[in-house]
Amino acid sequence: MSVNAIITDNPLLKGSGLPDFANIKPEHVVPAFNQLLAELEQELTKLEADVQPSWNGLVEPLEKITERLSWSWGVVNHLMGVKNNPQLREGFETVQPHVVQFSNKLGQSQPIYNAFKALAASDAWNGFDSAQQRIVQAAIRDAELSGVGLQGEARDRFNNIQMELAELSTKFSNHVLDATKAFSLTLTKKEEVDGLPPSLLSLAAQAARDTGSENATPENGPWRITLDFPSYYPFMQYSTRRDLREVLYKAYVSRAAGGVLDNNPIIERILQLRQELAELLGYKTYAEVSLASKMAPNVEAVEKLLEELRGASYDAAVKELEELKAFAASQGVAEANDLKHWDIAFWAERQREEKFAFTAEELRPYFPLPQVLDGLFGLVKRLFGVSVTPADGQAPVWHEDVRYFQIADETGKAIAYFYLDPYSRPAEKRGGAWMDICINRGKVTENGVSQTRLPVAYLVCNQTPPVDGKPSLMTFAEVETLFHEFGHGLHHMLTKVDYTSAAGINNVEWDAVELPSQFMENWCYDKATLFGMARHYETGELLPEHYYQKLLAAKNYMSGSATLRQLHFSLLDIELHHRYHSGGGETPKDVRDRIAKTTTVIPPLPEDAFLCAFSHIFAGGYAAGYYSYKWAEVLSADAFAAFEEVGLENEQAVKTTGKRYRDTVLALGGSQHPMEVFKFFRGREPSTEALLRHNGLIAA
Repeated sequence: MSVNAIITDNPLLKGSGLPDFANIKPEHVVPAFNQLLAELEQELTKLEADVQPSWNGLVEPLEKITERLSWSWGVVNHLMGVKNNPQLREGFETVQPHVVQFSNKLGQSQPIYNAFKALAASDAWNGFDSAQQRIVQAAIRDAELSGVGLQGEARDRFNNIQMELAELSTKFSNHVLDATKAFSLTLTKKEEVDGLPPSLLSLAAQAARDTGSENATPENGPWRITLDFPSYYPFMQYSTRRDLREVLYKAYVSRAAGGVLDNNPIIERILQLRQELAELLGYKTYAEVSLASKMAPNVEAVEKLLEELRGASYDAAVKELEELKAFAASQGVAEANDLKHWDIAFWAERQREEKFAFTAEELRPYFPLPQVLDGLFGLVKRLFGVSVTPADGQAPVWHEDVRYFQIADETGKAIAYFYLDPYSRPAEKRGGAWMDICINRGKVTENGVSQTRLPVAYLVCNQTPPVDGKPSLMTFAEVETLFHEFGHGLHHMLTKVDYTSAAGINNVEWDAVELPSQFMENWCYDKATLFGMARHYETGELLPEHYYQKLLAAKNYMSGSATLRQLHFSLLDIELHHRYHSGGGETPKDVRDRIAKTTTVIPPLPEDAFLCAFSHIFAGGYAAGYYSYKWAEVLSADAFAAFEEVGLENEQAVKTTGKRYRDTVLALGGSQHPMEVFKFFRGREPSTEALLRHNGLIAA
């Protein structure tokens, strides 16, 4: 096959529509980006030469360039998350620096920046709607944060920093993935798996079969326990073998902290570079750079909110630990007075079982995935009037387990689509759950005909796959995760904005973007919603009422500790990006130990290297932004409270409120400031009251 044939047939150059996953191969990556970036460079040069400070002469042609890049790069990034392999990594690492270079060039284009400034000062400005004005303002701000004002050496240094940071974050992420994969515990004796639930035994036997023990069975082993979360966490919750829990815990918290996969020097370097970057841009700290494009006005406002929540949760967490010790003592165990980190999940699960008389495992049979999807789709129809139907076969997929769905409005007209990739595949898929953009909504004009391009989302989870002929049986936490990601999906899919740059989650401030996702989680506890989906997968029996009451009671079990844990991460993140100085008296680990004094009730172990696996801030977009989870949770709890106030049983009022939520929070996307959007929906600014009440940290 000639080189030209490869290039012309390259599915990564399609540039629009659904990706042809069936035919995309790792070897397509390098030729595709060599060609694409060369073409985009030419288009950019041409645009810079004759740019007009008008919507048609600037915003639209620029969007065409960014759209083509984000389409192809989006597909590669998506595959890195769901179909990771050495060949793909190699291609990704080869082209990533060139993509970063091009993005820098685009972000630092003086002619384009000047044209945006001129557009904002022109007579046309007052005729623009709020979406257009926000797009222009964001472009000016982003250009300034991309170093458009830098000249000569300063600009070169800025670009080199961006390049190095991109490489370091990929390396950090790969180290965590490799360190997670590198450790496993193969158990061969019955007593070593004492206490483990059947679902974990099935998973562990499957993992053993996957690595060569082809005769492994859930009953007789061998069983392979890994640091992959669906294996690690249930082991910590259920294994009666304290010695093995300790081994596993220590392996988990020391991931990527030594040897060839050591992330410590990477952390130090990333923090140094981010501080230097901030100073180049004229900011004091990287936290200030991060907040320049967020909803929170400044670091003080963030720390004030975090401190308000810390004050409400610290004492609760101390009390929870005391109760846990007392409970362990009542079971007559020697370690009761000296509970270690590897005892907490185990005893918390035993106490939860006793207090609320059910285990997370017991509920699994009531939540088979197909039924949970029916419940979720029923809810969005009830709240927002949209219908979700399977569209499998209408889109190429990257794995046979991936599903494809359509969303239609009240009239039955298709308005969006999404992929769902639900199961854990530790060998090739990163952990966690996420929503990503496949296609953005937007008005597209071709050959003089205008039409609306419909949005398409990727929804990715990591739940237990169907094993031994059973469907995927979900824990209640996995149900909440699915609802959460679907909330992000709705934000992307139900937008009514036709300018791509402000449609859906685009141009939504990072600390407001979790509002729609966390909002959806609340509905898992809504009686009508829960009973609409919780039926035993074999008998069809409805979830017994006592389980529902226990779920409600258990909702705030250890909520002080859970809140404190998130505040620990958030405050640590802000501290590292706002006050920490590389080469000063402290290491990042010292900073963590200091922050831990007021945000943990059992100090971290000396060998705890949590930061080495804190991908959110070192390999994801959450640097100096981890607080966003809590910030948005205040918004989402307050938004859900609007439904509680009208009465969750009041169908008509729920529909009316749902419509208002859809028309504001979901429809307006990034076309208005999130505070304005929130006020349109709620009629006032947000308050922390609903969040603290939902978490049982203040009286209802």
